[in-house]
Amino acid sequence: MQLELQLPEEVTPSTRATEPTDSCAPEADASAPSPGTRRPGGRTARTRAAVRDAVLAGLTEHGYPGLTVEYVAAHSGVHKTTLYRRWGDIEGMVADALDLAGEDSWVPPDTGSLDGDLRALAREVVESFNDQAVAASVSAMIAAAFQSERAAIALRAYYTERFARCETIVERAVARGELPTGAEPGPGRTIDAGSLVRSVAAPLFFRLFTTREPVDVALADQSAAAAVAAARAGVFGVGSAHAARNGS
Repeated sequence: MQLELQLPEEVTPSTRATEPTDSCAPEADASAPSPGTRRPGGRTARTRAAVRDAVLAGLTEHGYPGLTVEYVAAHSGVHKTTLYRRWGDIEGMVADALDLAGEDSWVPPDTGSLDGDLRALAREVVESFNDQAVAASVSAMIAAAFQSERAAIALRAYYTERFARCETIVERAVARGELPTGAEPGPGRTIDAGSLVRSVAAPLFFRLFTTREPVDVALADQSAAAAVAAARAGVFGVGSAHAARNGS
């Protein structure tokens, strides 16, 4: 499950360590980007990618408190005045780095069964976070979200969109008859697809970012199996939580 930040190249502290360019050169679009905005290709896209790489490298190397506009300028090759004009400040750069990281063509696995899809999804999480470079950059971005409200909003939007892509797994399972279709009685009559796919990654993320424990394939398979069992028991039925609170 590629819930990590999607990068076109490896991000390291030395990425794009070049001399800042002259900000007086014309830009294709000098307006400040905002989360959810999709930009065209060309020079503007290359500039955004360079800034994104530098931001993630800086967060990994120094953390959010130590990330400066000077660092981003030096490592992206983009002049400080351009950075200020287009992104405003470090918060804007961090938010846009998350937005750009989500502009990829990743799709969730399609193995032909709910069990197989969720297991493959969970294994992707484990595989991704066993890559030290990925783990470091994502950890740094999550840490930044605790210190910047704009980063927190951007991070939430990134994961909301990523999980939304995964809901197709549940839709396919319902179509195949592996889960309730809506006609059956009981709290599981309508599936909350978002909650189901989140439940696969939740145990893994808890260990990765809360208890700081290692994760492996066995844990990935266990998380997927638990999610499937819960779904078939109606745990993710819309309205089931309300029914539980009212004792029905």
